[in-house]
Amino acid sequence: MARAELAKRLPSSLRPDPSSVVIRPFIPADDQPPFVCPTRSRAQRIAERILGLDAVAAKEELAAFTAKLSKHHRDVSEVLSRRFHEINGLVIDPGSIDADRALLIGAYFSEEYAFEAAALFNPSIVPHPDQTGVADGDVRILLSLRGVGEGNISSVTFRTGLLAKDGTLAFDPPSGQAISPRIKLIPGGEADDPGVRLFCEDARDPSEIVIFPVTPAQRHGIEDLRLVRFVDDDGNATYLGTYTAFSGAGIRQELLRTTDFRTIDLTALRGPGTDNKGMALFPRKIDGRYAMLGRQDHENIWLQRSDDLYNWDAGVKIVAPCFSWEIVQIGNCGSPIELDEGWLVITHGVGAVRNYCLGACLLDKQDPSKLLARLSEPLIRPDPGDHDGYVPNVLYSCGAIVHQRMLLLPYAIADSFTTFASVSIDALLAAME
Repeated sequence: MARAELAKRLPSSLRPDPSSVVIRPFIPADDQPPFVCPTRSRAQRIAERILGLDAVAAKEELAAFTAKLSKHHRDVSEVLSRRFHEINGLVIDPGSIDADRALLIGAYFSEEYAFEAAALFNPSIVPHPDQTGVADGDVRILLSLRGVGEGNISSVTFRTGLLAKDGTLAFDPPSGQAISPRIKLIPGGEADDPGVRLFCEDARDPSEIVIFPVTPAQRHGIEDLRLVRFVDDDGNATYLGTYTAFSGAGIRQELLRTTDFRTIDLTALRGPGTDNKGMALFPRKIDGRYAMLGRQDHENIWLQRSDDLYNWDAGVKIVAPCFSWEIVQIGNCGSPIELDEGWLVITHGVGAVRNYCLGACLLDKQDPSKLLARLSEPLIRPDPGDHDGYVPNVLYSCGAIVHQRMLLLPYAIADSFTTFASVSIDALLAAME
């Protein structure tokens, strides 16, 4: 008989909110043979129709759209103006036109997107970069989540809250508005595949930030951000997060980088060790090198090391499936957590009927290729209440946090919503074999 779960399930939960919307770019599909127009793109024809509206009709149409959008968004005119300048000369023929028609063109090439209408899951958690005013023993937290909206497209969204020294967890109410970040191409990746920089300074708090797909490699989703507070040798902290970019035809690993969640860089990782899902960065260098966990072969946990944060070789296999609940595969559930005893890794194991359980193992602190101990029974397993959802019987996390020798583990249920559990570190380590 399986033993009782070590972890205590908490009553807190975060569920998808279909009223949360962001204004994002919209490009209408172009003609396909035999209907292709040889002289003007479909986008150009739409722009010409807008330019053909008389002044009164254009002003009335703009006023109607602006009034509607202003109920959910700030600075609507600025957003629409920015959108016009993004496409003027690139998507449509360049031109100097009056302000009303410029804003109207911006509106026709934008759309509202409910970024978490269908699901809010696969969380990771880190200390908030701003701990101002927090009482001794408490910690302000920042949670990243995978939101799924129309077309099953994944974006990254955030929540903030407070973890008290007694283990009490409280979340701040999310803002009722989301900002559309300004986007700039930056060096990175291949020559014809640059990275992007997102400017989110208009966000009043992280819950207003939505990171939606902006490149061809991401067009079908930004999935499973594994966020970590990385401390460099000089003591400076940077927030880094590996995630999966899904193009619709293939996947690749990319890296989010920020110090303040006001300016965020997204850049592709390179090398043979980046061809699969589930990479998770250690929170500091080990022996002067970056270290990463991965799952290059779909079923084992691998350790990778690199002198370059953006280039990764395949590495070595360090943890393989062992117990019945992880026979199909084992993988990490976020970045390793540094303890006095070693590196704590929360794992997921896939067993019969594609049940996903959460487990844990401990790696050697000086040489994390050495497995010291692991749980023989799941930390948390799906129960009957975890069955119903988009993907039944799946528990999954992308990162936990340790505070006051207590592990706070956010995790998703059935790829639908997010909940939480906690467990004493001492009890967790004592249960390992």
